[in-house]
Amino acid sequence: MTQVNFRPVDEQLAYLKKGVAEIVPEAELRAKLEKSLNTGKPLRVYLGVDPTAPDIHLGHTVVLRKLKHFQDMGHTAIFLIGDFSAMIGDPTGQSETRPPLSREQVELNAKTYLGQVYKILDPEKTEVRYNSEWLGKMSSYDVVRLCAHYRLARMLEREDFRSRLDKNLPIAVHELLYPLLTAYDAVMLQSDVELGATEQKFNILVHREIQREYGLSPQVVVTMPILVGLDGERKMSKSLGNYVGITEASGEMFGKMMSIPDELMWSYYELVTDRTPQEIASLKGQVQSGRVHPMDVKMRLAEEVVGGFHGADAGHKAAENFQRVFRDRQAPAEMDEVRLKRVPGGLRITFPQLGNVETLTTLALPGSIVKWSKILASFEGIASTSVAERLIKQGGLEINGSTIQDPACKLNVDQPATYSVRVGKKKFLRIVVE
Repeated sequence: MTQVNFRPVDEQLAYLKKGVAEIVPEAELRAKLEKSLNTGKPLRVYLGVDPTAPDIHLGHTVVLRKLKHFQDMGHTAIFLIGDFSAMIGDPTGQSETRPPLSREQVELNAKTYLGQVYKILDPEKTEVRYNSEWLGKMSSYDVVRLCAHYRLARMLEREDFRSRLDKNLPIAVHELLYPLLTAYDAVMLQSDVELGATEQKFNILVHREIQREYGLSPQVVVTMPILVGLDGERKMSKSLGNYVGITEASGEMFGKMMSIPDELMWSYYELVTDRTPQEIASLKGQVQSGRVHPMDVKMRLAEEVVGGFHGADAGHKAAENFQRVFRDRQAPAEMDEVRLKRVPGGLRITFPQLGNVETLTTLALPGSIVKWSKILASFEGIASTSVAERLIKQGGLEINGSTIQDPACKLNVDQPATYSVRVGKKKFLRIVVE
């Protein structure tokens, strides 16, 4: 094995501890790093992820970034896709037994993961494994032998199970198997360190004990905080709608980042950027002293996050667009275009960016005049003309910089013109009358 020239242990620890919730035990991590430095052999550090959904959001990247930090220090980063364990279902945080995913669902989700994960990890230096490699081959004897290494009383100590027992809610036997089967991942990978969110601590501690039972040196457990979502209250979750998807368009990502409460941005700086604790403290001091406006610091955060997934140019462009639209109250430099053209029996509305054409054949045009509300009702997200009229009354229509609040406002579709239009708070369009 090729030896690696590692940085001094204190320097590695200072870098690796940024944003960490807990290291169990930290003295063992130091000892492993010292041994690694002396032998030139990198630590085996892994993160296991069950592909239960097709997309990764910013909350998932917190532990991914910590895996990248170990990778930066020269250690072996192992990204384990739990294609077998996902079919069982992690009971962590579940108040009831949930139905397992099918193999087809899991395989479909797993296909999308690596492209997203490689936005953070170096694909050339990442060891990718699937736990079906060994869990799918276990015999009944192997499973029974594994179960014999752990006590039921210990398993029922975990909060999820204890809470359900107290409420007389059912616990399926396969849920009890989940921590043990994933512990076998740690055995097969012979890992030195495992990463996970704070809510995964129980599972990872089980992994550590099972490694010892199989005659291995137990791994160190490194947990990361849960990233609070855009609402500033609950964990980031797609089901709660308070998430930032890492594959979303740069402008959409930037806008979502700007919506987080000011106080929340400091944990985002710590958990989803490479800013040092000293840099973050300096920025916080500048805001508290009034030397820098909180929005300016939040814009830097949003630009860094967007730039990390879409490139620095995209981050800078998104920041410029936000400044132009939301602070300078100007139309964005680039807008989706909508084309309007009279045709026999109605008005043709073309959305070139979407590659489709919608013809309003039932729209009567006795002259050359049509209500703006009827045009807006053809747009995605506006269900009807009455919804469009209500939006206009509430100030949700701006034409060439002027807010229109008269729902009877009309447009001459026989007169060629171009309009910059804002619909709602964030939708900007260039409407061209041909």
